[in-house]
Amino acid sequence: MGEAAPRVEWNKGIEIAKQKGAKYRLGPELEICGYGCWDHYYESDTLLHSLQVLAALLESPVTQDIICDVGMPVMHRNVRYNCRVIFLNRKILLIRPKMALANEGNYHELRWFTPWSRSRHTEEYFLPRMLQDLTKQETVPFGDAVLATRDTCIGSEICEELWMPHSPHIDMGLDGVEIFTNASGSHHVLRKAHARVDLVTMATTKNGGIYLLANQKGCDGDRLYYDGCAAIAMNGSVFAQGSQFSLDDVEVLTATLDLEDVRSYRAEISSRNLAASRVSPYPRVKVDFALSCHEDLLEPLSEPVEWKYHSVSEEISLGPACWLWDFLRRSQQGGFFLPLSGGLDSAATACLVYSMCRQVCEAVKNGNQEVLADVRAIVNQATYTPEDPRELCGRVLTTCYMASENSSQETSDRASNLAQQIGSHHISLSIDPAVRAVLGLFSLVTGRRPLFAAHGGSSRENLALQNVQARLRMVIAYLFAQLSLWSRDARGRLLVLGSANVDESLLGYLTKYDCSSADINPIGGVSKTDLRAFIQFCLERFQLPALQCILAAPPTAELEPLANGQVSQIDEKDMGVTYTELSVFGKLRKMAKAGPYSMFCKLLHMWRDTCTPRQVADKVQRFFSKYSTSRHKMTTLTPAYHAESYSPDDNRFDLRPFLYRASWPWQFRCIENQVLQLERRERQHPDDTD
Repeated sequence: MGEAAPRVEWNKGIEIAKQKGAKYRLGPELEICGYGCWDHYYESDTLLHSLQVLAALLESPVTQDIICDVGMPVMHRNVRYNCRVIFLNRKILLIRPKMALANEGNYHELRWFTPWSRSRHTEEYFLPRMLQDLTKQETVPFGDAVLATRDTCIGSEICEELWMPHSPHIDMGLDGVEIFTNASGSHHVLRKAHARVDLVTMATTKNGGIYLLANQKGCDGDRLYYDGCAAIAMNGSVFAQGSQFSLDDVEVLTATLDLEDVRSYRAEISSRNLAASRVSPYPRVKVDFALSCHEDLLEPLSEPVEWKYHSVSEEISLGPACWLWDFLRRSQQGGFFLPLSGGLDSAATACLVYSMCRQVCEAVKNGNQEVLADVRAIVNQATYTPEDPRELCGRVLTTCYMASENSSQETSDRASNLAQQIGSHHISLSIDPAVRAVLGLFSLVTGRRPLFAAHGGSSRENLALQNVQARLRMVIAYLFAQLSLWSRDARGRLLVLGSANVDESLLGYLTKYDCSSADINPIGGVSKTDLRAFIQFCLERFQLPALQCILAAPPTAELEPLANGQVSQIDEKDMGVTYTELSVFGKLRKMAKAGPYSMFCKLLHMWRDTCTPRQVADKVQRFFSKYSTSRHKMTTLTPAYHAESYSPDDNRFDLRPFLYRASWPWQFRCIENQVLQLERRERQHPDDTD
């Protein structure tokens, strides 16, 4: 009954839907131009080219005898709207503008569009001349209406409207609409699929009906990955589930359902029927077309299915890997370059590229000709067919261990062992000559030579000596990314991958413009806790025993001198907080909208069994002090896959200032006063457990 196409292969998707017997084709939100046009929506070219594509669709024989529902921006009375354009046999039936715009987090629809505010009201929309000539229509209905076919009634929702407290499907269902369609542009966030599926099933549980959800799938040229999950549900049950992650350009989801099941389901809900008798009616656009026919009596009906969810580790292995593939094929580069330190974060990034190679090989094995053509273009070999993920990884991933005098043999071994097991082209080199050259230049100019703290230097000297190593690694990474393939007589250059996780970015535990600075960062929105679980998943699923040692090793930057050949610098000791605590801080700061004082109050209860009020206060003040002094680093973060709702990706998701007073005088004073009160109460009433 419905179809969900992830990208712009409209004709192909419609053709497949017709072959499967579908009579109504639904595509994702703003599919004609792509949801992620952002400020291109201001440009008249975007509107013009969207109209040209619509004209081509109207004219195509493929769109005949099937109701097509496509998404595009439409200008009505000099106001831009996010619209569904529904047409049949070269006639536009209805242009339905979005009524509730997403304007939080990564969404900024109010920046480009205006919501349609006239509920159950339509106006005449004068078609542009290029469409008038095709459709022989001068005007078409524009607004909040439903379609009345010969056998049923169909109503549209658009993405955010499903998430509203009072969604349109509620009143539409009471007014007799039996089929609800929702075109979405919903991006992947870890653990989000459950909420989306619950909303779809609940939409038809209380009111009955059939619900079609089509969502974009793939990278739309930005930090977001749209993760599909197309669905068809009826009366609270799911009857068809689309994939969440895949490399297929087109996916078609269909189900054969009985409208009488909707009517009988609604018949016995007396409270629903009483409300329906009082509801205000929707304008109906009459359509001389039926979604059913007599032959359907012989068609087997679809059976309910149980939704299959991915684990969080599976989501990490699939989502960022698909995003990497889209970036690689669209950038037309020869592969990736990854500084591989032997630590958990860079290992996780390497595993994501390996996961990408596994998915590419699987797609080619399943006959995906688009993926085959793309991979042949990337490796510049017209007859190449990838079969072994390790062999493909050797072609598209170059890993590099950049040792210094502060590096241990253990991290070098861990890096080379992992590279060997995933098959990457691996390089080991020493950055010491470059470090000595830069420090020699400084000494030549100033006459002074800085020392590490372990050798008697100050904290300023110690930090500068760490940073020069980190920044030189970035310079070397870009040099090798540009010329590594050239040195092997292969074409193109490599995209540099970053590997700073979301928690380190939140606290600013990275050197500005070090090897965290890269072209893209697939783990920049993933917490350290989730990355550890992902590495364990890869160890078991991908059979990579080198990951065992990486999991067991304490996280370290290895920028300070070794102590008797052993690592002396530990990340969590440097930061003053644990990675688990950082995830809590991040979620409270962004998702719970907590400042220093309210965060302290919340953590008093969350950590009451493990921390005293004074310890909680110290942790909160330490976090906000470090967060404040490092906020400037967020303005230079590498574009990262967005996987967590507390991502600190500045000017994209987290629109906070980057210049703070790190002492937070008023807020910290409030915390201190509260701690003193609690300590005084504890002294007076030591047995009071509250």
